[in-house]
Amino acid sequence: MTIELGILAWGCVLALVHILVAVRFKTRQYGTQWNVGARDEDLPPPRPIVGRLARAQANFYETFPLYAAAALIVSVAHLNNRWTAIGALIWIGARLVYLPLYALGIRYLRTLAWLVSLVGIAIVIRPALVATF
Repeated sequence: MTIELGILAWGCVLALVHILVAVRFKTRQYGTQWNVGARDEDLPPPRPIVGRLARAQANFYETFPLYAAAALIVSVAHLNNRWTAIGALIWIGARLVYLPLYALGIRYLRTLAWLVSLVGIAIVIRPALVATF
């Protein structure tokens, strides 16, 4: 298996972490009955941490498919190399630090982590883009 696909598998684990952390804090605010219920009732506004974790999760799901596609393309086309491996590691590293930065409300570093993750994706997909011309 390529490093890019291995990182993709770890990205799936990180997606589950996003879900579990977000629901843990939401359950802490709204209670276990809300969590196991049908969730039909109107809820009071979420606490800041609950909202941040939900937004961090949504942001992850916006960019995760881009990394997944890039990793699959370079792996299937045998375009992976040390740079695509480095790009994959940059992506997962940036995404790992993004969640706590967002949860803690650290603005500029959070944005920097997001930008670094996009650079990682760009490094991974670059060989496929160059190969098309």
